[in-house]
This record gives sequence, C-alpha cells and structure tokens, in this order.
Amino acid sequence: MALPSPQIALRGSEGVWMFRGPPETTDNFNFSRDGSPHCKVISYSSDGTHFAWCNGEGNVLVIRLPDYQLIMQLDRPRTSGLCFSPKSTMLATWEPYFVSKDQTAGTPNMHIWDLRTGQCMKSWMHKRHDNWKLQWTDDEKVAAYCAASEIQFFEDSNFDEVKQRLHLQRVTGCTLSPGNSPPNVAVYVPGVKGAPAFVRLYKYPRLGGPGAAVSNKSFYKADSAHILWNKRGSAALVVTSLDVDTTGGSYYGEQMLHFLDISGETSNVTLPKKGPVYSVEWSPNSKEFCVVYGFMPAKATLFNIKCEPVYDFGTGPRNCVYYNPQGNIICLAGFGNLRGNMEFWDRAKLQNISKPQSQDSTYFSWSPDGEHFVTATCSPRLRVGNGFRIWHYTGSLLYEQAVDSKQELYEVIWQPFPQGTFPEKKIVHPAGITSTAVQQEAKPSAYVPPHARDRPAGSLPKLREYEPPQGTATAPTEEQNLSKSALKNKKKREAKARAQQQQQQRPNTVDSRSQEQRDAVAVAAHILAPSGPQATVGGPPVEVEKKIKNLTKKLKAIEKLKQQQASGKTLESNQLEKLQGEAALLKELQQLQLS
Repeated sequence: MALPSPQIALRGSEGVWMFRGPPETTDNFNFSRDGSPHCKVISYSSDGTHFAWCNGEGNVLVIRLPDYQLIMQLDRPRTSGLCFSPKSTMLATWEPYFVSKDQTAGTPNMHIWDLRTGQCMKSWMHKRHDNWKLQWTDDEKVAAYCAASEIQFFEDSNFDEVKQRLHLQRVTGCTLSPGNSPPNVAVYVPGVKGAPAFVRLYKYPRLGGPGAAVSNKSFYKADSAHILWNKRGSAALVVTSLDVDTTGGSYYGEQMLHFLDISGETSNVTLPKKGPVYSVEWSPNSKEFCVVYGFMPAKATLFNIKCEPVYDFGTGPRNCVYYNPQGNIICLAGFGNLRGNMEFWDRAKLQNISKPQSQDSTYFSWSPDGEHFVTATCSPRLRVGNGFRIWHYTGSLLYEQAVDSKQELYEVIWQPFPQGTFPEKKIVHPAGITSTAVQQEAKPSAYVPPHARDRPAGSLPKLREYEPPQGTATAPTEEQNLSKSALKNKKKREAKARAQQQQQQRPNTVDSRSQEQRDAVAVAAHILAPSGPQATVGGPPVEVEKKIKNLTKKLKAIEKLKQQQASGKTLESNQLEKLQGEAALLKELQQLQLS
C-alpha cells in the first residue's frame, strides 16, 4: 500500500492555502484557497483528519480530510485560538476577552463545540491566551481546564460537572501526560515572598490530601517554568527561567533544567557549560533527551533517563534541537539571530549525516515521514524575504518558494498522521553532500557577552573556540549498571589516573617553551632553593628578591592550574585569566633577573 503524501498548510497576508509535500511538491488544488488577508489562526487535528481556520471576516470553518468536505461553519470572526480534541470529535475556540458598557463583567470568550452536531457544549470566560487550551487524554475520557486558582477535571465529555479539582494558590500551569486515561498531571506554582516555586506530579484521580503528589521539585530563581513530558508519560523535564540574570552574564536571563518522574525521583540536570538553556527535546523512545545550552558557541549533549551524559556533540552556532518522528535522526540547528546552520546526526551510529544551511530561517519542522523537513522565514520575526523551503535530511534542497515582496508569510504547519503511519527507514550517509539556500554573506563582528565587555582585549573569551564531538555508543554499558556510589568511586579513580598521566607528561610541555622562558623559571627556582647564610652574599636587593619570589609563586600556581585543566577540570573565568597572563609574568621575572 502506497504511503500518503504529507501536505503543508500556510497562512499569510494572501490568505490560507495548501501545498503537497514530497514527492509531489506542488500546490494542493483540492483545497480552495481562502484569500482573506485577515486570517488569524489555522490548525490541524492531531490525527490529521480535520483542518480548521478563521478567516477574520466572519467565519470559523472546519473541513474533513482527505475529501475536503466542509463540516462546520461558525460565526465567530474574532477567534484567534483553535484546538481539536485528540479523536477529532470536539473543537475548542478562544477569542480575546473584552468588556463593554452593556457587559461590564465580560462575555464568555472560550467555547467547546461538538463537531458532529455543531452545537456549543460549554463556554467560559478566560482572559489569558497562554493557558487557555483544554487538555485531553488520547481517549478523550479525561479533560483538564486551568481555571483562575484551580485545575478542573471533566470526564466523558461532560463539561457541566467537575469530577475532580486540584486547588493550589497561584497555580499558573498544568500539563497532562501523553497517552490514555488515567493521566499523570504536572502543575507549576511560582514562588512569592521568599517562598520557592515548585512543580508537582500527581496520578489522576488522586489529586488531594497528604502525600497525594508522587513527585515534587522546589527551586528558587524561577519566574516561569516550561514542562515537557516524555511520550510515555513516565517522566518530565522542567526548564525554569529567571527573566533577569542578576550577574549580568546574559540577555537571556538565567535558566536551569530539572528532572522528575512518577516514581518520585527528582534531580537537577548538570550542564557542563555555563549559559542559557536554548532548547530541550525528548526522544520519541522516551529513554533519552538532548539539550542545547551554554554561551555561544553552544554545546549540545545527549542524556539518558538517569540524567547522565551519553554523548557530547561538541559546540557550534546552534540554539535548537529536533528529533524526527521516528527518533533515528537528530537535527541541531541555529535559527533566529543565528545563520541557519543545521547538523543532521544518525542517532544509532552517532555520525554526522549532513550540514546544510538555510539563512534567515525562523521556523523548522519535520515532515511526518521523518525524511523531509521544512524551514521558513515568517513574519513578524522577519518581514522581508518571507517564504519556505523543503529539504531532505541528506542536505538536498528539494523546493523553494518565496512570497511576493509586498506580501508576508505568517505560519507553516505539516499535516499530522497517526503514529506508525510512516515506518523508520534506513539512513543514507551521503559523501559530503550539503546545500545552502542562499549565498554566504560577510561575517559580522564577533559578539561579546555583557559580562566580558569591560575586560582587556587579551583576556576576552575565545567565542569561536569550538569543541569537537566526543562520547561513546549509547548501548547499555557496565557503568550504567553500577550503583551511584560505585560509579562515583570509579569516576574518581579514572580522574586520578588521568591526572597522574598528565603529570608524567608535564616535562614535555615545559620543554616546549622558548629557551628564554625556561631560563627565567630556572633562575627563579635557584633563588628560592635553600642555600644557607652564604645566599645573602652578593645576592639581589631585598625588594627585588621579594618580587621574584612573588612572581615565582604565581607561576607555580599557574602550573597547578594547567595540570587541573589537563585532567579534565573546568576552570573558572578568573583562573583562565591567570593562564593567559603567564607570558607577562615570565617576561617580568626575566627583567628582574637582569636588573
């Protein structure tokens, strides 16, 4: 049986239209373009069987796929939010909240519609747009709604009766785990007046009473939190963000990454490089996740379910990570304020497949087939050069379409398909095949983070000092089967052995210096050697000897820092500055000896 051809829906100043993805890459004329320039929102159902949009001129329209039959039309011209239920039996709509002279208390602006009858099932007044969407389990037996100070739960599509309530003061977020009922529930409560913020996990329907939470993680320095469940609903990652970095180290504020699972395990995910957490994504197999983090060039690391690093992808100009739907390819990319570099990795072999580039892109999304993807330049992020491109993961640019220079493109989305529609295919490794969508431009001046702008030129961090990928295969190893204490002791022994090996190699490093530097160190060592009373006869003046002694101490400290760095220890910024000042110290020491 031939596999279906995924299609793309597009929304822009020219209206709403559809485009057929590979292998056809042509306009989809089965969908009659809606030319309204005021369309505010488009949405596919999660199984791809329905499509809805609001044309902004009086109607919300819903069609059935693949016959494109209109099944519902609503007179709700102000609608700017659409959400289908998982089985495509209901549609939720949201409109901006407003009050008038006649309706000082406001009117309901959120509605649930039955797609089979077209009738409104329930209406609410919901002011905020960031958490308006109703959440369902995959079988639609349980639905959750974020009310003002509680989470309300409904069962069997009966929205007139609240079956369960989760009441927490200041609760601002709720996320249901993927899968059928009963779901696991994650909630976020921000901190206030010195009290910490926290995320808690519950197993529905046990939501109240002592010990109801199966997992709890508290943290300070969090103005907001983003919760990501894995596909099995067994664990969640929480990215906490502080809007302002009080140290002045980053415009992005300050982020941390936390882990919770339904067995009660919690931990902080240790990230080796300081800086923002740009992107986090679970693998579709729910057993690992990938994180892009750290000051540019950003580092990317693969972690297992125990939050242990499995593979280091090195550093590069990137701020996004995307698994394809089958989980066998990982894309690391740099979009937005970066230059559109992409790296595609074979997850099984941990080998790089291709490195294409799509400049000025603001959007990326995998096709459901796991082989193709789309990049787009959309407004309002960029109002010029709008358009989209369709690629193959080997780096081949298959299709490119730019909208008219006087028009804008707002949104691009693939049609979803049920899991298992597209099987995993064998990965092709091309021999150096890459493609760029536009010509290379002159490189701009190097960015210097705020915390480094007042330093002398010689002490500035090397922003383009890239680290190569490193790591081992991710098959279960002996280390992963050890207990935490045994693994900790093993790592200590390995670190000690590396340090001893580096110590044995130090003479070679010293010999690599210039003869002038070696002579200066030798003279300093001779002066500090125990020599009894005769050492004062004909020796240097007392003040000069003190300076020499002080300089020699600093050089010895630098030698120790070099040994620590060689053993794998990450040095602080002030320690790195000491290393950079070694040459100046040696020069000063030599001048003192000649004086």
